Amino acid sequence: MKILFVSMPSIHVIRWVENLKDTSHELFWFDVLGRGNIETLDSVTQFIDWKKRKIVPIKGEYFLSKKFPLLYEKLEPYLEVTTDEALENIIREIQPDIIHSFEMQGCSYPILKTMRKYPDIKWLYSCWGNDLFYYQQLPLHLKKIKNVLKRVDFLHTDCQRDYVLAKELGFLGKHVGVIPGGTGYKLDELEPYKLPYAERKIILVKGYEHFLGRGLNIVKALEAIKNKIENYNVVVFGAHPVVIEYIQSHQLGFKVFDRNELSHQRILELMGKSLIYIGNSISDGMPNTLLEAIVMGAFPIQSNPGGVTEEIIKNGVNGLLIDSPESILSIQNLILKSISNHYLLERAAHENAILAKDKLDYDQNSIKVISIYVAILKCE
Repeated sequence: MKILFVSMPSIHVIRWVENLKDTSHELFWFDVLGRGNIETLDSVTQFIDWKKRKIVPIKGEYFLSKKFPLLYEKLEPYLEVTTDEALENIIREIQPDIIHSFEMQGCSYPILKTMRKYPDIKWLYSCWGNDLFYYQQLPLHLKKIKNVLKRVDFLHTDCQRDYVLAKELGFLGKHVGVIPGGTGYKLDELEPYKLPYAERKIILVKGYEHFLGRGLNIVKALEAIKNKIENYNVVVFGAHPVVIEYIQSHQLGFKVFDRNELSHQRILELMGKSLIYIGNSISDGMPNTLLEAIVMGAFPIQSNPGGVTEEIIKNGVNGLLIDSPESILSIQNLILKSISNHYLLERAAHENAILAKDKLDYDQNSIKVISIYVAILKCE
């Protein structure tokens, strides 16, 4: 069959597509952002460099797109080639059997008009992160989400919560299963990067601080107990500028990496040296960094928006749940609870090793990914 993937450039999409390398499917990728090639299988035909102007840029366009997005959407077809138009051209050229869009706001909204024109093409949508849980709260987005879900035929989610939520928002199609967004991890290949429990001295922090991320609260919690964590090295990765500035201005002595400083492989290796991993946000799907911490043997302390984290973390058994992401004191107490209970940390490492083999193994999930498209093709 012909499968057309619609996404922005992403390591998780690349890993997903590579599951199909030994199949006979014809694979295509549409760069919905128009940013250029991705490094993937040579057999994948990539549609890039499609963004073209119809008229010369007009002063004030950017301002209009940001301040009056609904008006700009109506004007855009007269200004430049739209995502919908580019997709329709691709459909006419390759005649795909399945279109698989990853993510809602950037990759599924823009193609809805064309997908409605071609109701016989099967549409698989992968729900990631905050696609539904956060954006359903915003009236403009809620309407768009419902419209997309009415047209989508098949749904893949990275957590059970979002399947339930999709049904509540009007999805009537078939759920193809819960599979991690990046498919899974090659456990045997990662094993050499995992230090023995007794040699781990790093407390690793995800430093996202934006409208959803609350990494700064973790940093402040660690600052408050600095005298009690003197035997540990605090490392903050993926840090937004406000987090970096806080660490430097308060002379905390924490090692900090910005958003683009570490490769995915380097982050995994860092996880394998860490005793504790902490991630905190007010909204999320199943956090990939949480799964990576589990795989690499770091004890996870993670926020639980919408009850997603509790699908994989049993509180006090294989990790700890942050119930109040805005509470520095709450996070502080969870950190102290973990470093004072070595039995908890060792038992969690054992539990998570079993969990990784059962649910996060790349080879097992690869079989599930391949079977999705076979099942879709059989559905009439």
